[in-house]
Amino acid sequence: MEEHNDQKSWFGRNWIWVVPVGGCLTIILLFIFGIGAAIFGVSEALKSSEPYEYAIEVASQDEALITAVGEPIETNGIMQGTINFKNNSGRVDIRVPLKGPNGEATVFVKGEKEDGIWTYEKLYVTIKDTQETINLLDKALEGN
Repeated sequence: MEEHNDQKSWFGRNWIWVVPVGGCLTIILLFIFGIGAAIFGVSEALKSSEPYEYAIEVASQDEALITAVGEPIETNGIMQGTINFKNNSGRVDIRVPLKGPNGEATVFVKGEKEDGIWTYEKLYVTIKDTQETINLLDKALEGN
């Protein structure tokens, strides 16, 4: 006697729920990855901005900050605030978290760009543990 096997594959038995669930899951994942990519792209663009780079450079060379948090000084998380550009003008008001082997701090930058030149109103660091504030603006001007 010949045995006839009419069993359907797993997909053949379950397609009625796999297709809608799989489609929705795919759309949700694409949305999440798209948002993540957009945030990462914007974050990387802001990190390459002149005010961000300048603030990190000045802060990482400050002896008082190095004493407080140690070396090397690195960024520690996501920058907060705003940077606006339009042609050769713009405004910046950002906070960048920093860390070293001995502690954490935040560098604050506020300034304006006119005719392609940045002028900083505020540039200082606050040490997290002691709440000590270090004015980097005067030290940055001394270096020029």
